[in-house]
Amino acid sequence: MTICTLGDKKDSLQSDDWEVVQLPSMSNNTSAQTDSKSIGAVKEETRKYTIITTSLLIPGAGHPIPNATLVIEDKLIAWVGRSSELPKKFSEASHRSVSVPYLMPGLWDSHVHFAAIPEDANSNAAMLTTHPAEQGARLAKGCWQWLQWGYTSVRDMGGFGCEVARAVEDGSIVGPNIYSSGAGLTQVGGHGDYHDLPAGMIMKNMSVAGVLPGHYGTECFIVADGVEECRRAVRLNIRRGARCIKIIASGGVGSLNDDVSCAQYSQEELRCIVEEASRQNIAVGAHAHAKAGILAAVNAGVTTIEHGSFADRETLKVIKNKGVVFIATRTITELLMSTGGEGLPQQIWEKINLVADANRASYAMAVKMGLKIALGTDRTPGFCSSKELEYAVEAGMSNLEAIEAATANGPLTIGLKAPKSGQLKVGFDADIVGLQENPVDDVKILQNIDNIKWVWKAGFAFKGPGIGPWGEEF
Repeated sequence: MTICTLGDKKDSLQSDDWEVVQLPSMSNNTSAQTDSKSIGAVKEETRKYTIITTSLLIPGAGHPIPNATLVIEDKLIAWVGRSSELPKKFSEASHRSVSVPYLMPGLWDSHVHFAAIPEDANSNAAMLTTHPAEQGARLAKGCWQWLQWGYTSVRDMGGFGCEVARAVEDGSIVGPNIYSSGAGLTQVGGHGDYHDLPAGMIMKNMSVAGVLPGHYGTECFIVADGVEECRRAVRLNIRRGARCIKIIASGGVGSLNDDVSCAQYSQEELRCIVEEASRQNIAVGAHAHAKAGILAAVNAGVTTIEHGSFADRETLKVIKNKGVVFIATRTITELLMSTGGEGLPQQIWEKINLVADANRASYAMAVKMGLKIALGTDRTPGFCSSKELEYAVEAGMSNLEAIEAATANGPLTIGLKAPKSGQLKVGFDADIVGLQENPVDDVKILQNIDNIKWVWKAGFAFKGPGIGPWGEEF
């Protein structure tokens, strides 16, 4: 029996790109009889492995391994180590062979939003009037693009991620693993409320107190006031398929009338939200710029703080001592600053300027103090999220630390239901990226899509020589 295995090629496949591996014959000319033992032998011999060799394996957490090999079996990583130590049970079995210069875990963007309204539309009104099916159709291309950038997992913090995740999981579209919060919880007049629309419209379409038929409950935010409404909002999101919960614990930048430096939601409401989510082992992430909002959310038991712009040393110390993950989302701040205020309401431009320097300072302090940090961009599908690694290095991380924040630390944001992902370890999901250049030397190489040569998700190749837009064919 012979099989063909892929060699070290970086361009399109040619006939000489394949290495022929001779395997022991499974034929038996003396007998047509088979028994359970021989059937088992055939199954073992025909088991499919993918063997990836690399000059440097970056595990996500821990030190890189030079001259390494990784073995994929089905959806999981079956073996990792130095190439010289590869067990014969893998090398002598039926397998596909791939060689890449550098290997690392699939990347995580731990703060994104699954929303896609027409570019020329009023953003808030369009969020209520654009049908979810239309938004979902627009999101499909971006999901595929994320994989091409090496992002195999994303955490949706308010959007249609629950619905898109199901389409990805059943193979209807191609995209990363999606861990969605469903609709973010906001108080009336809070950051998630659309202040430029009539309150009655918001209460009828987005509030747990005013359920309407149609596609109610699939917005990016859900308005809930008081303990019982907050409890119901959590339950509605879990019913929708949420893998985490998001709360708005302070004012925000993109909302018109709230104060970004002030807390939102009472301590009782926050505790109720965390308690209800925890009952289902679901983690809670808190949007919080303001110091008071950060402390209230941390004391309520959240798993992550998103943004954290006005966190001072005292606040960051509390975050660290509680084991809360910090996600600075520098990318969105820098993008908004780059507009110079063009096309933005004056109130929002003023808040951006207020937040930008504070966000940079709190991020640098968080890195210096050794907080557990994950990376998120606050952007939508298809965006190149890897600029956030460059900002992490600017904040004081080494290149290797930034890679860990963008890989191994991503699953920490999901709490008790975290997947075994983000690291190249035995038993972990085979979410893997093969690179042309070394990100340990410079994480900016991840911003060049030509450097991302191979992408595997759950052991299935979605990028590589000869790989089509729907992934590899067997």
